[in-house]
Amino acid sequence: MIKRVLQNTFSLLNVDYVKLTSKWNYRNVISPYYRIYYIDEGSGMISDQKNVLQLEPGYFYIIPSFTLCNLVCTDHLSQYFVQFFEESADGLSLFARSRMVSKIRGNELDIQLFKRLLEINPGRGINRSDDPKVYEKNIFYKEYQELNNSQNMASYLETQGILLQLVGRFVHPQLHLRHPVGQPPVKIVEILGYILVNLHQELSVAMLAFRVNQNPDYFSRQFKIFTGERPVKYILGKRIERAQYLLATSRMPYSEIAIQTGFDSLSYFSKSFKKLTGMSPRAYKKQVYMVGFTM
Repeated sequence: MIKRVLQNTFSLLNVDYVKLTSKWNYRNVISPYYRIYYIDEGSGMISDQKNVLQLEPGYFYIIPSFTLCNLVCTDHLSQYFVQFFEESADGLSLFARSRMVSKIRGNELDIQLFKRLLEINPGRGINRSDDPKVYEKNIFYKEYQELNNSQNMASYLETQGILLQLVGRFVHPQLHLRHPVGQPPVKIVEILGYILVNLHQELSVAMLAFRVNQNPDYFSRQFKIFTGERPVKYILGKRIERAQYLLATSRMPYSEIAIQTGFDSLSYFSKSFKKLTGMSPRAYKKQVYMVGFTM
């Protein structure tokens, strides 16, 4: 029997039911975690760089991690929402090939799953200030992770199961095909793991190819077949994703984040960060807390 191992798991951040007003109006949002909304009343809009979706009752919406988007409430809006981190054993997100906002019609099971998620995870709403004097004195993500760690096994497993079911509703095979040419080469999988552990180190194509005893050109072609990107672009993307995570979850100085993510200088880090995210590290850090902790 061939066993299929689940590569992706999720770590709950927030879940709640909220009533919003026109103050819920944020532009150029990009967060290191996923968001799923279920709208039960009111209207609004959610958009990324390609799509504009109307927020309307009876529908579910997902914003994959690291997806640049806009959030707007035109008058009033009530919604269930959940925010969570994705953890991937092979370094590839379920939405790596399609980081875009999506919309599906909800059914009764979806709604009951959302309500059950809220029931078994009480006190996981967002009750923070967007005042930097307040939020910079706390490391909120650690607090939520401690809640996950202290959760009893039954609730933890049920939470994982519900998140998998909700995410699964948005996974379309034609958009989320992970390995389009059969099983991934063992050497490429090994290198992906090596990259994620060593983002703070020099990671040249020649060095990576040498590690798996392959010609650099052949290695680069195989890498792109599996990941959809050349090694240099993939590594830069992972470095910026790690930087976004550190900006959102720590009070580490920008210079230290640059070092931890493998950039030779703070200026090169800032330039690369803005090129990929559209904003400076400082602007990103401020925005994550304003949007992430003020619903």
